[in-house]
Amino acid sequence: MYIQLIKETYKRCPQASGLESIAPLVSTAEETPHPITTTIKGTIPTWINGSFLRNGPGKFEFGEDRYTHWFDGMAMMHRFHICEGNVTYSSRFLRSDSYVLNSERNRIVVSEFGTLAMPDPCKNIFARFFSRFTIPKATDNAGVNFVKYKGDYYVSTETNYMRRVDPQSLETKEKVDWSQYVAVNAATAHPHYDRDGATYNMGNSYGTSGFFYNIIRVPPPEENAAKEDSADLNGAQVICSIQASESRKPSYFHSFVMSENYIVFVEQPIKLDLLKFMLYRIAGKSFHKVMTWDPTYETIFHLVNRHTGKKSEVKYCAAPMFTLHQINAFEDSGFLVMDMCCGDDGEVIADYTLENLRRDTGEEMDKFYNSMCRNLPRRYVLPLSVDEETPLDQNLVTLPNYKATAKKTNPGEVYMTHEELHDDELLQYGGLEFPQINYDQYNGRPYRYFYACGFGHVFSDSLLKMDVHTKELKVWRYPGFFPSEPVFVASPRATEEDDGVVLSVIITPREEKSTFLLILDAKTFTELGRAEVPVNIPYGTHGVFNGMG
Repeated sequence: MYIQLIKETYKRCPQASGLESIAPLVSTAEETPHPITTTIKGTIPTWINGSFLRNGPGKFEFGEDRYTHWFDGMAMMHRFHICEGNVTYSSRFLRSDSYVLNSERNRIVVSEFGTLAMPDPCKNIFARFFSRFTIPKATDNAGVNFVKYKGDYYVSTETNYMRRVDPQSLETKEKVDWSQYVAVNAATAHPHYDRDGATYNMGNSYGTSGFFYNIIRVPPPEENAAKEDSADLNGAQVICSIQASESRKPSYFHSFVMSENYIVFVEQPIKLDLLKFMLYRIAGKSFHKVMTWDPTYETIFHLVNRHTGKKSEVKYCAAPMFTLHQINAFEDSGFLVMDMCCGDDGEVIADYTLENLRRDTGEEMDKFYNSMCRNLPRRYVLPLSVDEETPLDQNLVTLPNYKATAKKTNPGEVYMTHEELHDDELLQYGGLEFPQINYDQYNGRPYRYFYACGFGHVFSDSLLKMDVHTKELKVWRYPGFFPSEPVFVASPRATEEDDGVVLSVIITPREEKSTFLLILDAKTFTELGRAEVPVNIPYGTHGVFNGMG
């Protein structure tokens, strides 16, 4: 059944032919520490006042040493500052310990996700041998996202380290270790924020009692408290610990689900082999080699009340799938509706090596792209009230116009099937990823629109607006242009969900220093203006808009 599902997905998606090389998009760039002006084409709405902050890999070698995986590149922060219809651009490398040490020694001395730092050649043979038996410290190369805790900005990756940064100057501040505040070994780069100013995240921990997935809550900043120029995660606490279904093979996770009253952790079949992890240094293998896609495991949805921290005793399951990014989740008449980008083959994460991304135009690039899983938007509907009186083998989803199902299969167990949150039109754009919504007003609430990147290439080559009520698409797509994750900014007097603009950074491998910030009308999805900047920006990961009021 599972193999047939994968075959059907591949069959439905058009096969690419003649894809161009994107090697320039994964090449080391130069930083621009002092703001430079941009050339405006069209019109930038004067009500936009703030900075579009982006993060991602920007340096892929030190001396003769080369990184192996795209995720390994040194974090580079970008800032497009928008004020009164004008835009300036600046960028800086994050001065992480990893960056500084590598720079000082002009070689890779700190291991990353896909690159294992080799022993110092200046050490004697015995010191080099025994250094293989030392598990390397986690990196602070925080190149995934900008996140916010108690009003301060940090850049984050998926280890226990973050770096506080100045969102105006992009100056690197102090390193922050999650384990100094709560008992976790790592945390995601995708927290959620509630309307009271608290921040929620997921972290993991392991010890003699097993492996746990932990829900973390960081309280809002104290009112009228004197603001100090230092990191403040005081008051952070673990509100729920979820034991891994199999402690020796816990699941990898990149994000989690949050509605107004619930948090859902998705335990997926991308497994971390802890035995391999302990031995990976000795074997000379990098971290991404200990991650395996194992579709013999089901997907488990762990439901937690985010106000009490109480975990539901009901086990919610679905067919094997993997998800990196959630779209939104909301409660509706006793059900929790969860929308997310999903794929049926979790091997894709390990595929993003720089060798693959730098393949030549044509057959080699086509072969790589056509072998990859397409991620598509799905909707799962989780019934919140399931007890011993709930009948077996009946569809419990009674909401009108929903095609997802949920059936109680055994006492305390519910099996869910998803609804495809798209029509076939999406397939010609290669599926989608990097979803964003009008987060401030609609996160955790019923919504209608989301914005995303289409993946007709290995990297995103279109911008999409999806209407989840009608499954209709609006598209921005031009040959040779590769857009970043779209970020929605609401207009000051918005009366509808899509009143505002969508921001995206557009890069191209076809011409040097031809980057621009694109501003789309969110309602019509047509271009309002662009700000051209003569710099090369590598393909990045995530970003945020820092409004200035």
